[in-house]
Amino acid sequence: MFRLTQYMQELIEPTPIGPKRNPPGPVVIWNLIRRCNLTCKHCYSISADKDFPGELSTDEVYTVMDNLKQFGVPVLILSGGEPLLRPDIYEISGRAKAMGFYVGLSTNGTLIDERNINRIAALGYDYVGISIDGLRDTHDRFRRKAGAFDASVRAMELCHDHGIKVGMRFTLTRDNAPELPSLLALMGRLGIEKFYLSHLNYAGRGNINRRDDAVLATTRQAMDLLFEACWRQLQEGRPREYVTGNNDADGVYLLQWVREHFPEREAHLRAKLAQWGGNSSGVNIANIDNVGDVHPDTFWWHYRLGNVRERPFSEIWPDTSDPLMAGLKARPRPLKGRCGQCRYLDVCGGNTRVRAHQLSGDPWAEDPACYLDDEEIGVSGSTARLQLTPYSARRTAG
Repeated sequence: MFRLTQYMQELIEPTPIGPKRNPPGPVVIWNLIRRCNLTCKHCYSISADKDFPGELSTDEVYTVMDNLKQFGVPVLILSGGEPLLRPDIYEISGRAKAMGFYVGLSTNGTLIDERNINRIAALGYDYVGISIDGLRDTHDRFRRKAGAFDASVRAMELCHDHGIKVGMRFTLTRDNAPELPSLLALMGRLGIEKFYLSHLNYAGRGNINRRDDAVLATTRQAMDLLFEACWRQLQEGRPREYVTGNNDADGVYLLQWVREHFPEREAHLRAKLAQWGGNSSGVNIANIDNVGDVHPDTFWWHYRLGNVRERPFSEIWPDTSDPLMAGLKARPRPLKGRCGQCRYLDVCGGNTRVRAHQLSGDPWAEDPACYLDDEEIGVSGSTARLQLTPYSARRTAG
């Protein structure tokens, strides 16, 4: 995850560059249930409104939670499917909070209403992320259910009104990119504190629908818009939290923005971004699916590292006898093509390996969704892939 607001704040109030500190354990995104009341176009778990066999029982979930705590996992993101369809979700959430985990809920929001909002608020979730894919018609088409947009917006309003930190989650594709400005405006009207832009990852239905991925120039335009919105609000003293995910080239693109607008801060920000290090799948991000299989992140469901019924997570995660995990944990990673030659490998970390794997069968091939051209990343001897507008021709921010 790329924390845009945090790094832009460094331009205003630089902080010392201390030693890199890795978290004690990975953030675990846990798909507790595969069932969902929606059938979204980009669903990585290919969920449906039916029961899936073999899911972990409540007692098995508790056993895994105990092991995660002992292993030093600081954060649990409870996801699905739709996690609110799991009958024991409140009990699991309450136990996780009592154990001291930072607990997030990743939901489509359609099942949050006046009947359960008090119970949800009482659990004390640290964060509730609700997915929005565009304005009403676009969102309902993506979610394949009429009325989904209105229900999700109402859920955000209820969470906000009950003091829950709530964020809007948006997956960028070619079809919904034009509606990003309107969604940012909606975020402001609703008083939402956080906006998460997810680049489309090639997994599940997202892999089937990858032809709808935002073209590279469109991705740059979307990032320009986020940069401008974030910087303007910082300048106005009313910052919101902007983060992005699934394309670690965002950090390199921000560095180019800084080079144009604040060249005196470039070296400082470069050091901060290198300290972040980009993609952390298989290192600081982990996934457990509904039947207990462990994956390097949520988009690697086709690649199984082990199962928590057969072996504790604390033994599966550090095991580098698996070639993929050995490569993901290596620094630098054994990358090929443009990614292997990139001068910003220390910032990006090689970006999202699952896209390379889905398209080429090789997890170390170049990421096809890197939206920077060869000149920008210091690669020579290959053909630049798109014509780009230089920063000197762009509007200045703020």
